[in-house]
Amino acid sequence: MTDGLVEPLVAQSGPVIPDFGEGSDCVVDNRLFCPDWVRDNWSDVLQPALVEHVQLTIIAVAIGLVLSLAAALLTHRFRLLERPFGTFSAVVYTIPSLALFQLLVPVTGLTVTTVEVALVGYTLLILYRNIVEGLRSVPPEVLEAARGMGLTRRQTLWRIELPLAVPATMAGLRVAVVSTIALATVAALVVPKGLGYPIFLALREAFNTEIIAAGALAVALALVADALLVLAERALTPWSSARRTT
Repeated sequence: MTDGLVEPLVAQSGPVIPDFGEGSDCVVDNRLFCPDWVRDNWSDVLQPALVEHVQLTIIAVAIGLVLSLAAALLTHRFRLLERPFGTFSAVVYTIPSLALFQLLVPVTGLTVTTVEVALVGYTLLILYRNIVEGLRSVPPEVLEAARGMGLTRRQTLWRIELPLAVPATMAGLRVAVVSTIALATVAALVVPKGLGYPIFLALREAFNTEIIAAGALAVALALVADALLVLAERALTPWSSARRTT
């Protein structure tokens, strides 16, 4: 089964990996890092892989967030449903990525759908638990005050509970985004997309520069995404910033 996952790497022409017989002395000698190779192959190899990696991550996290939010709101209303969804998401999370890809390939094939289904599955446990904990962290006296003001259950949810659950939700979102960026590199075993693809191809030739460049881009992407989410959380929860400054 694993051989089937590796076939896309062999069948696709993919990025141009030097054979160490052409290019600068740095490339020919396969030194640790060759900036000239990065410059010459940025538009053809690294930039497309980076864009694909971002797309894979955004799609997976967006779908996972919608599903987790819906499940959290449902189980927040009907507590009996909490254990089934929590168990399902936990079981999916414990499956190794390669094993999950192998389980999905017979159903969805060597396609982006296989990758996205797996990546979405890994976001569910993180996002769902954080959203639920955020909803439950609302102080009882705040809920009592909302009822005293005549707010309905739906109004309390949208005006009180969900806004106060934002910090916990954003914390889960940060973890989900960073972990998805990491897992998306393994997606190259199924489809020739993302930063994992040039990494795997470079590993076959032991070409240092491409491995380091693609890996560094994945790390940088995770750091930038996490920083952006921190800024988004501060914008969405101005009361937290105000409390920290007082």
